[in-house]
Order: sequence, then C-alpha cells, then structure tokens
Amino acid sequence: MKIISLNCNGIRAAASKGLHEFIEKQAPDIVAFQEIKAEKRQIDLSFWRERKYIPYIFSAKKKGYSGTAVFTKKKPVKCIFGMEHELFDFEGRNIIVEYKNFTFINTYYPSGTSGTERQDIKMKFLEHMSEKKAEWEKKYKNLILCGDVNICHAEADIHNPKGNEKNSGFLPEERKWLSEYLESGLIDTFRHFHPKKKDSYTWWTYRFHARENNKGWRIDYFFVTKNLEKKLRSTSIAKDVVVSDHAPLILEIAIR
Repeated sequence: MKIISLNCNGIRAAASKGLHEFIEKQAPDIVAFQEIKAEKRQIDLSFWRERKYIPYIFSAKKKGYSGTAVFTKKKPVKCIFGMEHELFDFEGRNIIVEYKNFTFINTYYPSGTSGTERQDIKMKFLEHMSEKKAEWEKKYKNLILCGDVNICHAEADIHNPKGNEKNSGFLPEERKWLSEYLESGLIDTFRHFHPKKKDSYTWWTYRFHARENNKGWRIDYFFVTKNLEKKLRSTSIAKDVVVSDHAPLILEIAIR
C-alpha cells in the first residue's frame, strides 16, 4: 500500500500548482493533507471521487486556516474527527481513520513561530498528543501516524542547527519531547531507511531562495508502531514536487 502525506499550505493553491497531476501519477491508496485552509464546499472533490477516493475533511472553524483531510481508496470501518480538545478541534488538527487491520492518524501540529502564546499552545499540544497516543495504542493494534510535526528531531534534520537552536521547531524541549515520543514505541520511518542521511528536508521557507539552495528543515513524518517494522518497504521525500513550501512524503508498507 502507498500512502502520501503533505502539508499542502492551502489545498486549492496546491491544486493550481500541479497537485492533482502528482496524485494521478503516484496513484496512492491513501492521501493525507495538513493545512488545507478550506471548507469542504470549497474543495474540488470531483477529481477525488472520479478516482474512487472517499473524502474526509476536517476544516478549522476559522476560515482559511489550518485543517486536515484524508482521501482514501480503501473503505474504512470508521472515521473520527478531532482529539477531544476544544482548541485543537476548533483548528481541525486531527483525523483518525480506522481500518480492519490498522488505524491511520493524520495530524497537523501547531507552529510556535508567531510568538510566545502560540509556542505555549504548541507545548500543550505536545503534552496532549502524548496522552492521546497512549490511549490510541491501547485501543488500536497497528498505528500509522503522519503529519506536519513542526519539529526537527536532530541536527541532521536541519540545515543550520547552531543558528536555529533558539528557534521554535528546534528548541531543546521540543526535540526532547520528540525523542521521548519515539522511544515510547514508534519508528521514524524515514530514519529507519536512511539512518545517517543529511540534507533531506521536507520544508523550506519561501524567502532567501531556501529551496533552491536546499536550506531546509525535516519537520514532516511518518511514524508507525514497532510491530509494523517488518512490513515497512520504503519512505521517500518527493522534494522535486513543488506544490507547497513542503515536500510530499511517500510511505510504502505491506499492510491491507
């Protein structure tokens, strides 16, 4: 099975830049988007329905902001919107799609770059995410989690670690949380296949010709529970697909 995850930075904007052509070429089984910045009625669902995808859209209440979506060819048992938190559900940050043999979770983590208030919210989100992950592991056997985490885990995941060590997204407390999150029973699938690879990023600022010069951050992930390790086949970054300031992630896994 092939799964794609992408912070599309506006699903309508991404569609105008070649998103549909990319999906047509890849023909994934499941597609997960973060930061869709749209309501369901504003999204061209005809493209997806013509290709037999079932749409699940969780828009933020604030127009043109945040939001997540999952498009799946595989019919699920159930879809759950939200993570039982008033603010984070108001911002449309989490979708759970239950299948017979696994559960897929698409999450858009908050950014803390706009100031201390949002950084505080980000840290509260991380705490809540740890609690939810513990609940999910008790409820579901096989977990596949993806999304824009807005955190670089290690120095190899960012182009200028020394210059960014005091910036949101690479703060010691954020990286510590991510280490503990992984140690609690998850695999960072990209590092599973590329343990020492550098200069592999998923996000670049639009400023300073950052993408052209590959001065980026790896802040988007596929995580799986350790019991799925032997089913992993590949994880790659489609860095040459420019439909957003993020690159799509592609996971191939032997599960149905």
